[in-house]
Amino acid sequence: MIYSLFKGILLGFTVAIILGPAFFSLLQTSIYRGFKAGVMLAFGIFFSDFLLISLCYFGFMQIFDNPENQLSIGIIGGAILIVFGIVTFTRKPSLGDRVNQNDDTKAKKPKIIAYVGKGFLMNTLNPFLLIFWIGVVSFATTNYGLDHKSLILFFSGTLGTILLTDFIKCYLAIKVRKFLNLHVITWMNRVVGITLAVFGLVLIIRVVIFCF
Repeated sequence: MIYSLFKGILLGFTVAIILGPAFFSLLQTSIYRGFKAGVMLAFGIFFSDFLLISLCYFGFMQIFDNPENQLSIGIIGGAILIVFGIVTFTRKPSLGDRVNQNDDTKAKKPKIIAYVGKGFLMNTLNPFLLIFWIGVVSFATTNYGLDHKSLILFFSGTLGTILLTDFIKCYLAIKVRKFLNLHVITWMNRVVGITLAVFGLVLIIRVVIFCF
């Protein structure tokens, strides 16, 4: 069983180093809105992964076997990323973007819900992530069968590692925040905005090609 946990942790580290749209949003949110906001975004990603794994395991992912469903999800997810990218690119920065470590005014409940929701949606509306978790669940069930304890350890190691590394990303983002100025923030907005928009465009193109 310990080996199952180790394999889950190894998979979690592998997923954590993937430079996807959630990664860039996590860093940007931590830098602009503080550690707590970044953590809330990370929890949104965590809840999304947990839901997708649960759906895969209990066999509810059949709705995504239909190419039309995959196409719709991919286009919606890509469009959301493009919108996030455009908003980020055109965002006018201010020195107020560099919140203080002890500033909790940005972490009011409405904002917390928004950050969790953003992380959840960005993660969930990626059809290729769904396919990835389907593959992982298939691998795990093939290896462990009905050994529920091993399965729980495997996915606990995976999700726990992803969440922990996301917290570390938020913390490291805070450390470099003090070196930012308006010029750096402006270019960071542009780079992150373009990156998110490109991810969204590529997602739409890939899902169209995949479905047809």
